[in-house]
Amino acid sequence: MEIRRTLPQDIRELLHCLKMKSKYAVLLVFVISLVIIEKENNFISRVSDKLKQSPQALAEANSTEVSPAPAKNGSLASLQELDAAFSQLRSHLYNITLQLAGDGDPGPRRHVLLMATTRTGSSFVGEFFNQQGSIFYLFEPLWHVEKTVTFLPGGASAVGSALVYRDVLKQLLLCDLYILENFISPVPEGHLTPFLFRRGSSHSLCEEPVCTPSTKKVFEKYYCKNRRCGPLNITLAAEACRRKQHVALKTVRIRQLEFLQPLAEDPRLDLRIIQLVRDPRAVLASRMVAFSGKYETWKKWASEGEAPLREEEVQRLRGNCESIRVSAELGLRRPGWLRGRYMLVRYEDVARAPLQKAREMFRFAGLPLTPQVEEWIGKNTQAPRDGNGVYSTCKNSSEQFDKWRFSMPFKLAQVVQDACAPAMQLFGYKLASSPAALANRSFSLLEEAQPAWVT
Repeated sequence: MEIRRTLPQDIRELLHCLKMKSKYAVLLVFVISLVIIEKENNFISRVSDKLKQSPQALAEANSTEVSPAPAKNGSLASLQELDAAFSQLRSHLYNITLQLAGDGDPGPRRHVLLMATTRTGSSFVGEFFNQQGSIFYLFEPLWHVEKTVTFLPGGASAVGSALVYRDVLKQLLLCDLYILENFISPVPEGHLTPFLFRRGSSHSLCEEPVCTPSTKKVFEKYYCKNRRCGPLNITLAAEACRRKQHVALKTVRIRQLEFLQPLAEDPRLDLRIIQLVRDPRAVLASRMVAFSGKYETWKKWASEGEAPLREEEVQRLRGNCESIRVSAELGLRRPGWLRGRYMLVRYEDVARAPLQKAREMFRFAGLPLTPQVEEWIGKNTQAPRDGNGVYSTCKNSSEQFDKWRFSMPFKLAQVVQDACAPAMQLFGYKLASSPAALANRSFSLLEEAQPAWVT
C-alpha cells in the first residue's frame, strides 16, 4: 500500500511541472514521466502476476502458509485500477506534449536569411516568417550599420562593408543583439533604446515579455503597431531570441553571397539562405515611386526626354543587376559549403501562388508552416485593392505583380533590358520587343520557374 500513499503526490508534482510554459521543460517532464510510469507499471505488473498465481504456488515460493485468494474488490482490483490510471495519465501527457511541441519533436534550430534588394517584395515575403510563432524575426537590423558606418562604393571599401555586415549578421543570428548597440544612435543607455529601426515589423519585439509597460515621456521613433510598449530592452529581446526555436532575418544590404561562407560553415548555425529576385524593370518602376527624389533624372527623361540619362546612372543599374546575378549563379552551382542551404525565389512566383511558394520555402528551411501563416497569407494576398502606402504588405498579389508594365514607357524598359539582360535571362524574364508587347496582357514576360532553383 506504500504505492497508494505516494502516488497522489507524484501526480501533483507531474501536473505542477506541466504548467511550465517552456515546451522543452514539458518535453523533459514527458520523458521522465514515461520512465517513471514504465517502472511503476513493471512493478504493478509483477505484483499483479503474483497475486494471480494459485495460493499453492505462492505458498511454495514464500514457504509460508497458504493465504486466501484476494477478493474481487480487494488488492488485485485496486492495483488494476492504478495500472489503468497510469496508462491514462501517460496518454494524457503524450497528448499535451504534442499540442505544445508540434509533432512532439521540435527539430533542430534553423537560421533563415532572406536576402534581397530594395523593392523586390522582401517585406511581404518576410512576413511569412514573422507570422510563425516559433520564429524570432528581425526586419532590416543592418539598416543601423549602413547609417552609422560610411563606405565608399566599389573596391576595398565595398569588401569592407560586406565584411562588417556579415559579422553583425552572424552575431544577430546567434541572438547577440547587443552588437546593434554599437550602431544605434543615440547609444542605448542601460540596454534600452526607443530607436530600433522598424521595431513594429517584428512580432517578437512587440510581444511579452519584450513589450514592457509604455513610458509617457519617452518618444519612440519606431513603435509597435498593435500595442503600446516601452523603450526596447535589448536584454529582454536577446533572451526572447534564445527562447524561440528558430531565427529569421531579412535584409537588402547583403548582396555578395560568397561572403556568407563562414556563416554557412559555422557549427553554431544551421543557415538557410533564400535569395529573392524580381524583374528589374518592375524594381526600377517601384523605386521611382518609393524613392522619388533619387530617381528624378529617370522620371524627367522618361516623361519629357529633356536630358539624356547620365552614364553613371545606367552603370549603377547594370552593377546592381550583375551583383544579383553573380550571387545567384554561385548559389545555383551548389558549392559544397552551400549545398542544401540556398534557394532562389522570384517575387512574381510568390505573388501568383503565395501559399504554394510559402510551403516550398518553409519546407526548404526545415520549418513547419503553421495555420497562422496560412491565415495571414489568405488575408493579405486577396485584398480588393492595394493597401495604403508604397510599403504596404497587403495586396491582391496575383493582379498587382506585373501592374508596372502598363505604365512604364517602353524606352525606359529598353534601358533596363540592355543593362540587365544577363540577369533577366538567368531568372527567366522575357524581353519586350515593342511597346505593344510590353502592354499586352496576353503576352507573359515570365518563363516557368526552374526546379533547379530549389535545392
